[in-house]
Amino acid sequence: MTIRTKRSSSAMSPPAARGLSPTLPQMLALMGPAFVAGAWRFGPGALTSAVQAGSRYGYTLLWVILISAVLMFVFNDMAVRLGLASTDSIVATTKRKLGRPVGVLAGCGVFAITLMFAVGNAVGSGLALSLLLDGSVVGWTLACTVAVGALVAMRNAYKAMERLLVALVGLMSVGFLASTLLSDPDWAAAAKGLVPHFPAEAGVLLIAMIGTNFSINSAFYTGYAIHERQLKREQYRAITLMDTLPGNIATALMAMLIIIVSAAVLHATGTVANTFPQLAGVLEPLAGRLGAVLFGLGFFAAAFSSMAANASAGGTLLADALGWSGSLSSPRVKVLVYGVLVWGALVTLLAKGSPIELIIVAQALTVLVAPFLGIILFLLTRREDVMGDLKNGPWQTLFALLGLVAILAISGRLLFKLFG
Repeated sequence: MTIRTKRSSSAMSPPAARGLSPTLPQMLALMGPAFVAGAWRFGPGALTSAVQAGSRYGYTLLWVILISAVLMFVFNDMAVRLGLASTDSIVATTKRKLGRPVGVLAGCGVFAITLMFAVGNAVGSGLALSLLLDGSVVGWTLACTVAVGALVAMRNAYKAMERLLVALVGLMSVGFLASTLLSDPDWAAAAKGLVPHFPAEAGVLLIAMIGTNFSINSAFYTGYAIHERQLKREQYRAITLMDTLPGNIATALMAMLIIIVSAAVLHATGTVANTFPQLAGVLEPLAGRLGAVLFGLGFFAAAFSSMAANASAGGTLLADALGWSGSLSSPRVKVLVYGVLVWGALVTLLAKGSPIELIIVAQALTVLVAPFLGIILFLLTRREDVMGDLKNGPWQTLFALLGLVAILAISGRLLFKLFG
């Protein structure tokens, strides 16, 4: 079953279509899909890899976030346009235009990625709350899992989740910006970090950073969020201005702030913090208890928001791949969402390895599925019979090709490291 959106002349109809100028509340109401996607990709893996980047290499790897953000915007934009142009979901459109096996593999591929992310999200949520409030990591992990499950059980689950995630992205922004200012970084050195430099020993960490911040799987889900919101193609420019751009800029800036905080700690104390708990510990004498608490709140917001978005995306795309409803309100989708949540909690309970290592490996492995998803988005958005006037233009095509080349190169390097 494919998603069939209702294109009514409700309050969500574009004001321009009714001959009116959009008001500020109407423009702000468009915020959501890109923030949901951003909350998904900016989870414990993104935070942990950024901590390690700043702690090990100072400001040197800031350029990775900047380039990843540009490429992320390109693919996010393609998914938005595809969602606006088609009355079917992305997987359903893929089945129709590129063949059923391709669509099924795409949905199953994203679901596999969400299983990998689920572990890091579960561990990260428990770690953050245990550091902020004390108590067992496992206990807090289970509590967060139950909380997300209750959110998904709500009748209008997507709307409630979207509002919560936008608020949590705001909390992350405040927490990380405040902790950055309190750590008194070297802004001149940070500016130099925007110039590309490749540390030979960065290895899987560099791959994890790109895989997290240039996350095509999160872009894929944006098209579903567009359908959930029943947005129209006439709103494309307003969506770009109020959602796609700020949503991508927010997550990129937060990743940069984490690197800057970690680098400032390294410069001030000479301490290498490879994990969030280590960084929070050395940040307190540098920035005070307030700095550590603000940083901890940002980490919890990142983990919990990513847990909710990740599980919802996994259940939705797998259901669509199986030919069921692709809406979060569907009971079948909710069951699959619970499956992702339970998986993350169980692996957290049973895993004997380091939770941080699990997070980093999970982020790196997502790069293996990303090229397939990127090619699908590129092929569909190039087709006039699918996109109409929203198909890729010359610049969009150029940057999309650059993104595909980058993600293919990273995937090849990861395969070589794993099996070479």
